[in-house]
Amino acid sequence: MLGACGTTPKPPVSKPSVSAPAKSGGYYLDDGPGENAPANLEAIPDAIPREEPLHRGANRPYTVFGKTYVPNVSNDAFRQQGIASWYGRKFHGNPTSIGEPYDMYGMTAAHPTLPLPSYVRVTNPANQKSVVVRVNDRGPFHADRIIDLSYTAAAKLDLARKGSGIVVVERVFPGAPLPPMPGVAAAPPTPPPAPNIAVSPITPEATGFYLQLGAFSSRDNAENFRVRMARELEWNKEPILLTHAEPWFRVRMGPYATRAEAEAIAAEVRRSHDFSPAIQKQ
Repeated sequence: MLGACGTTPKPPVSKPSVSAPAKSGGYYLDDGPGENAPANLEAIPDAIPREEPLHRGANRPYTVFGKTYVPNVSNDAFRQQGIASWYGRKFHGNPTSIGEPYDMYGMTAAHPTLPLPSYVRVTNPANQKSVVVRVNDRGPFHADRIIDLSYTAAAKLDLARKGSGIVVVERVFPGAPLPPMPGVAAAPPTPPPAPNIAVSPITPEATGFYLQLGAFSSRDNAENFRVRMARELEWNKEPILLTHAEPWFRVRMGPYATRAEAEAIAAEVRRSHDFSPAIQKQ
């Protein structure tokens, strides 16, 4: 089982920690509640949503195992259904993706794309138990997992001993009422709503040198990334384009007349965003 990230991700590549597979019906191999677990986990209060600035580094696009993740830093509603796992004493005290020590007895979670930090309500539809946790870490990077919970959060949902289980994850916001409790969900997961942005046309490419910022199989993901880069690289004089060559939608800057000019702009991007665009000649 691939657990949550044990170190702060450095875009575009984050380094997930790897934990052992789960026993059937038991704690993870060489993991568990630890020797100094609080006597009454049920008494540990849920996280209370509060206004917090987003962490600058942990909300950049990043790539793990060849898959690129683009964090959604909007305040849009979010609801997701799938399998939750948890991570315990093997990660206890290690820095999370925003640099805070991981506390397996706190009410926290790791998610691959939600803003860091943010808050979600996690509900176990099998027993209608629900907790509110603060998302402060990246992970899990496993195809059949959507969220990694702290040990306490998993225990309060009756998921700790099994190792994993179906949950419903919903974004919650400071000062706003919690959404109605989800019922026992049999429907497939509902994706988060797309940002309310105008989709740019596919742009024909002129001759010259381009900086490729990203490549996506989904046009929506490419457009979200293009809009974000246009906002964050507003000093750039050339347009940030969306192009398509099967099967990829590419986000590119340019064209630049010479390679030297393209390399100079690439150096500016490296300084501001800590990743290196690929220089391509058209």
